[in-house]
Amino acid sequence: MSEPVLLFVGLVATIAFAVVAKRLALPYPIVFVLAGTVLAFLPGLPPVRISPDWIFLAVLPPLLFSGGWRTDWTMFRSNLGSILRLAIALVVVSTVVVAMFAERAIPGLGWAGAFVLGAIVAPPDAVAAGATFERFAVPRRIVAVLEGEGLVNDATALVIYGYAITAAVTGAFVLASAAGSFVLVSVGGIAVGLGVWWAVERFALWLRKYDLSDSLIDTLSIIGAAYAAYLAGQALHVSGVLATVVAGILISRRSSVVYTPESRLLAANFWTLWIYLLNAFVFLTIGLQLRALFAAGTQALVLLPAALGVSLVLIVVRLVWVFSVGLITRWIHAFRKSAPVQPWSSLAIIGWTGMRGIVSLAAALAIPYRTPSGTLFPGRDAIVFITFVVIFVTLVGQGLTLIPLLRWLKVGGASDGEQREIAVRIAALEAGLRAIDELERDHTAPYEREVLERLRDEYRHRIEHLRRHEPDGDAGESAESRFDHEAQRIAIQAERRAIMQLRDRGEIPDDIFRTVQYDLDLAEARLY
Repeated sequence: MSEPVLLFVGLVATIAFAVVAKRLALPYPIVFVLAGTVLAFLPGLPPVRISPDWIFLAVLPPLLFSGGWRTDWTMFRSNLGSILRLAIALVVVSTVVVAMFAERAIPGLGWAGAFVLGAIVAPPDAVAAGATFERFAVPRRIVAVLEGEGLVNDATALVIYGYAITAAVTGAFVLASAAGSFVLVSVGGIAVGLGVWWAVERFALWLRKYDLSDSLIDTLSIIGAAYAAYLAGQALHVSGVLATVVAGILISRRSSVVYTPESRLLAANFWTLWIYLLNAFVFLTIGLQLRALFAAGTQALVLLPAALGVSLVLIVVRLVWVFSVGLITRWIHAFRKSAPVQPWSSLAIIGWTGMRGIVSLAAALAIPYRTPSGTLFPGRDAIVFITFVVIFVTLVGQGLTLIPLLRWLKVGGASDGEQREIAVRIAALEAGLRAIDELERDHTAPYEREVLERLRDEYRHRIEHLRRHEPDGDAGESAESRFDHEAQRIAIQAERRAIMQLRDRGEIPDDIFRTVQYDLDLAEARLY
């Protein structure tokens, strides 16, 4: 099968599995890992050999940057202690425990290969959990802790991974040197991220100063920032992962000042689509990669018990860690008589949400096929196979049981997210009303007062509309709000039909049609 045909088949499969995920209301990573498993056993498909040199560069920068872009910095900072205990301490503990188990359970793997495997499967991926939480209301603190963990744990695991790869290749490893280098690499990565953010912001402001910016240029510079941060970190031998995350967080937080609304919308839509395609590419390709492993003689049935054992070790270690730390934290807070900590039900959700995903898979595929001396990398095929099994067990098993667990523990249900959003929107509209009142003092012409009065009425109507959505509203008000949305939607659709008729009759060119349609699409999107 030629590469163009294979690419076309991959795109068709991506669309088909997206429909399946939508139809079954499943997080798309779960559907993709199931699809990858099916591809591994379909007859007639060719095995695929992925270049390890390209896999990290293709996957990590956009994945990490988009995670930083969406990070709630306030929640991240307020839960920093919990995040670091999971993202650093637990990753180290998981790596060590898995390495100890794998060295005994997998003949010929050796300590270096065991630590490579441990570092690969240690960091959970927040993507599948986030896709599940979108379908079920979850307290914001749980989401913030898991998302924050997903940002930092990759850096911890990949630093360990790098040292383990070096040890497997050279046969040398010094623990004290690795520990000291970890601090230096982390601080250096943060510094590189700060530098990239500063350079990108200066460039964007320079473009605006000379009226040279537009949404495409801005979005390209944002995409470039992700790769610049990662490559600069790698070139300077510091953490490209942390550099990319830090750049994503800072550029996102400053985007409201630096970029136009069109640029922010385009960037957000790009990251959503690109991350979706990356997940599809990696998980579907792994199925074809597994075919190559089977063809090379990898004994899947022999390795399967060890792979299931590694999966069980990871699940148990995480649960024991989360509840042990939670118990210790409760004792400390009781002794200090300070604010209450997370309830046991929240700890159960955090402990169970340990699904492995695309970063682990990318790390496994990035293992070199051979050492510099030309010998095969010890246990590479076994590591890739075990990693896939761990992802399958945790992503499918824990992912599919997460919503039933949320319901059983009664963690989900009413969330304060919508109420907080309404309060913020009302505060913003009230600030707009105050600005209109200030304008009225200096603009007294009849047409100016007419314009300001019209704006004031619109703002007051929007505030009243939002207040009807507050939790203490009655059923009649909710019905009125629903009718308000439906009436607006019908009116917007009538506008869209009108401009379509004008375009079809040749009375307006397509560029004007698309401009007006874009505004109508934004207006309709605000109704949902």
